[in-house]
Amino acid sequence: MKKIYIVILNYNGWKDTIECLESVLKSDYQNFQIIVVDNDSPNNSMDFIVDWADGKQDVNCTVESELSFLSYPFEEKPIAYVGYFKSNLLYSNNLGLNKKHENPLIFIQSGENKGFAAGNNIAIKYAQEQDDFEYIWLLNNDTVIEKNTLSRLVDGTNKDKNIGIFGTMLKEYYMPKSIQTYGGIVNKYLGTSRYVKNESELNDIDFISGASMLITKACINKVGLLPEEYFLYYEETDYCFRAKKLGFSLSVIIDAVVYHKEGATTKLGSKNVRMDLLFHSNRLHFAKKYLRHIYLVKFGIFMASIKRFLRFEFKQSFNLLKLIFKK
Repeated sequence: MKKIYIVILNYNGWKDTIECLESVLKSDYQNFQIIVVDNDSPNNSMDFIVDWADGKQDVNCTVESELSFLSYPFEEKPIAYVGYFKSNLLYSNNLGLNKKHENPLIFIQSGENKGFAAGNNIAIKYAQEQDDFEYIWLLNNDTVIEKNTLSRLVDGTNKDKNIGIFGTMLKEYYMPKSIQTYGGIVNKYLGTSRYVKNESELNDIDFISGASMLITKACINKVGLLPEEYFLYYEETDYCFRAKKLGFSLSVIIDAVVYHKEGATTKLGSKNVRMDLLFHSNRLHFAKKYLRHIYLVKFGIFMASIKRFLRFEFKQSFNLLKLIFKK
């Protein structure tokens, strides 16, 4: 049975993270370890997560959710873990296990928030140091999975050795019958992207959603770590483009289902000044690396600036204009 490291990045979302962990621990595929990286949450998230593992913290799942059965009944506590500050062992309740890396839970405090890619890379580096895995599964903390999600995902990896990155069917957590995405397609002229929700487009996807992305060891060894220059948005798109340039292909295992709450703390909207600027800045950065029509991308950002101006969002409009004229 091939070993998998499941990487869950937390930022201020300990309640979601605990609900996700409860669902993952019920998997019928058992050869995995979970690495939870806290991106220096100001709300002391890691303390709550550690208390949960020790059985001292109640689970605050969305009881009224249609999907509550995926996390209930709760796992017996305490659950063995080790905790690190970046790479240094801080604490452990390993409950008699002989080696620290045999614990089902590995908690890492990043000490600083350098973004989605940097937080995940801490866990990926840990896994590479252990060198005992076949896959790394990046899983958003605001997700829950079915009991057979992981086993179906692993079964699907036998399709083609050239596939380096696998996705799952992402469904809406609050509307479980609704498909959120299978992956994404990039507009090669404007640098924008859209979700794929139709199986007929599966062969056309350009990237796998970072909310649920399984990466093979071979792909990680050749492509390397996630690109940290983005902080948030476009990092998984960049990684998938880089992987394809190096000869790997993408695939979606549609019978492996993940339910996603989607961006509880980072929903993009033009009224969120920082996120709006970050999104379009990364859009332009990605386009300069991989696309030919930079002037069309800049024109698209110019039109976005005009829309914000007409909505009296003058600061956002000015920020986007400055992006266009940067070298």
